Amino acid sequence: MDIRAIQAYAWFALTIFAVVMLYGYIIHLYRSEKKGTRDYEKYGKLALDDEITSKPIEENPSHKTKNEE
Repeated sequence: MDIRAIQAYAWFALTIFAVVMLYGYIIHLYRSEKKGTRDYEKYGKLALDDEITSKPIEENPSHKTKNEE
C-alpha cells in the first residue's frame, strides 16, 4: 500500500467524520430549540444589533456588578 492510498483513505475518513459531526451539531441545535432551552433567533439578531449600548442577550448569573457585592 503506497502513501497515496493511505492519503485517500484518510481523506475519506476525515470527510465522513466531518459530515457526522455537522449533522450531529444540526440535530443538537434543532432539539435544544424545540425543548426551549435556547433561542438561537436571539443570537442571529446579534449581528444586526451590535452596539455598545445594546442590552445583553442573556444575563450571566456568575457575573456580579459592583453594587451587588
